[in-house]
Amino acid sequence: MNAAHSADPAELDRSQLHRTAAALVAPGKGVLAADESVATITQRLEALGVESTAETRRRYRELLLGAPRIDSHVSGVILYDETLRQAATDGTPFPELLASRGILAGIKVDTGAKPLAGAPGETVTEGLDGLRERIAEYRDLGASFAKWRAVLSIGPGRPSRPCVVANAHALARYAALCQEGGLVPIVEPEVLMDGDHDLDRCGRVTTTVLRAVFDQLHGAGVDLRAIVLKPSMVLPGSGAEPAEVAAVADATLRCLRDTVPASVPGIAFLSGGQGSRLATEHLHAIASLGPHPWAVTFSYGRALQDDALRTWRGEPANVGTARSVLLRRVRCSGAAALGSYSPAMEAA
Repeated sequence: MNAAHSADPAELDRSQLHRTAAALVAPGKGVLAADESVATITQRLEALGVESTAETRRRYRELLLGAPRIDSHVSGVILYDETLRQAATDGTPFPELLASRGILAGIKVDTGAKPLAGAPGETVTEGLDGLRERIAEYRDLGASFAKWRAVLSIGPGRPSRPCVVANAHALARYAALCQEGGLVPIVEPEVLMDGDHDLDRCGRVTTTVLRAVFDQLHGAGVDLRAIVLKPSMVLPGSGAEPAEVAAVADATLRCLRDTVPASVPGIAFLSGGQGSRLATEHLHAIASLGPHPWAVTFSYGRALQDDALRTWRGEPANVGTARSVLLRRVRCSGAAALGSYSPAMEAA
């Protein structure tokens, strides 16, 4: 009997998920996060004097997705529901535009962090209701992967055990639904930089959070070979004394080696409020301490977009320059993921 005909369709689907996860963390490539909600992108546009309409948001996203040569450094782009349904000026749907350049389209599927009952000041991310049906629709629209962000803060008594467990459980249920529906889940447990905690405290909290996440993923039967982990780096709080780049890299890797199984194909760090260059420097330092059991790369939003957005400012005449600025940032980030970044690249 022909081996292809005898293979279990579920196993074939799982193999495709493995290939997609590996492609997202391919050497020297990472993920552009362009999944800001309408409210968030409106704030950023209006801060620059740009009116936020469906058309201005579409033009800004086309600036990003159509930028020449970013496919050399970007493996996937996380989109928002509105953006996944939009098209380029020539009528090409954005997922098709990305696919034509070998870039995978992803989709944010959570509905945001909401107050957690019995845990004042803490949140749990929601969006599981109807998720199976939304995953099926997003696949039909061209998505290959998805993202769900959990948010945890450090402070007196925070994060509480109920908050850690609730968010880890939601991440695991989301991941299981994604794999069932044919999408690779990006699992994003973000420990916020807000606060005055030191590097050591952040390391302990991040370790606790990641252990809970992988415990719940295991319990939900999630295939770790078909996920991408998107954690925050171990950083001191924004109100504390900054840490040296080398110290951040060392603390981050200690935490990850203690918590992340080697079966996970890759770790794509979020930038989490860091400036563009600092996020690049931290990633370079982490990559340079390899080899690692998993690929390390980026899944940056503002750290890739901010300079380009400020350059564009809604003016059609600025599109070319803004795209050049974006290309420089993704080129620097791609080099950082290989441990080959140098500050001289910033002027290239």
